[in-house]
Amino acid sequence: MSVDKATVAKIARLARLRVPEENLDGLAGELNNILGWIEQLNELNTAGVEPMTSVVAMSLPKRQDAVTDGGRAEDVVRNAPEAVGGYFVVPKVIE
Repeated sequence: MSVDKATVAKIARLARLRVPEENLDGLAGELNNILGWIEQLNELNTAGVEPMTSVVAMSLPKRQDAVTDGGRAEDVVRNAPEAVGGYFVVPKVIE
């Protein structure tokens, strides 16, 4: 895929970037170089390569997935400036 000046101008407009006309040719060349590298990467055979989240093999710690209600409603409401019956009291808003 090749990028021309018109495509660079459209990309810049979509990204809401102001690019002077004299810089469009240089940006087109840089984008074409990037696309060339991507095409080279697409030529690699990655069959059998495990997806990685890091360059070092590691396993994430896991916890038991248990549903709880939190059990800390009293502690949360205690931080409120005003509470009644376990609920926050807020000023009435009427428009």
